[in-house]
Amino acid sequence: MSEKQSAEPDREEQVPDERHLTWYLRGVRRCFSIPGLVLVSAFVGFAGLAREAGLTLEQTVFMTGIVWALPGQVVLIGAILAGNSLFAAAFAVALSSVRLAPMVVALTPEMRTPKTRKWVLYALSHFVAITSWVLAMESFHKVPRDMRTAFYTGIGTTLVLVNMGVVATVFLVAGRLPVQLTAALLFLTPVYFLTSLWGSARERAGHVAMILGLALGPVFHVLLPGFDLLAAGGVAGGAAYFWHRVRLKRETAG
Repeated sequence: MSEKQSAEPDREEQVPDERHLTWYLRGVRRCFSIPGLVLVSAFVGFAGLAREAGLTLEQTVFMTGIVWALPGQVVLIGAILAGNSLFAAAFAVALSSVRLAPMVVALTPEMRTPKTRKWVLYALSHFVAITSWVLAMESFHKVPRDMRTAFYTGIGTTLVLVNMGVVATVFLVAGRLPVQLTAALLFLTPVYFLTSLWGSARERAGHVAMILGLALGPVFHVLLPGFDLLAAGGVAGGAAYFWHRVRLKRETAG
């Protein structure tokens, strides 16, 4: 009887580990989808771009794992080609990554529980980018809250490691791909991101913000080069929020 009682706690201790592994693998499986395929295609284009810019294989793969978000990597390559200083290049990449802050703010509360360690959330924030954020937010309602960190770890690590492998492979054979093809593949990610945001927007204000942002982007590119994305996003988002508040007041008054 005593042996049976002593064995039961060990089994109970193993169950949480098994659940975490199960949900981690489900996160891995979630990556093998249309969004994941689009991201891989975009990194095919990035590998060709990096090769043409004169980066080495090691530098390109390292950049994929450390910078991760594809627009930030493209900005960094642009800064290198322009001959900018290290500080200017780092500032440009940081500025391009500001857009990820709202995603982190939206994603972190969905994973946090009273027992979640802060360092886990900090580490997982590294994987926040367009595709991983969309995949997670679309799936979290089906995932137990205490398993969401394991699930998102599966998504984040799989996307990073797979695309590091894709970049390394394509870098070695990029000379055989047409330049037009690699450039076209690079633009698949922003197209996918725009369509995903449009479909997942819960309020009409989200659609208004996207339309205004698309319209103001070229204008601010001329007026404020280098700050065009930040300016267009701030003005369009602020205008959409103001429109939304006015609309709510009218509906309440009516």
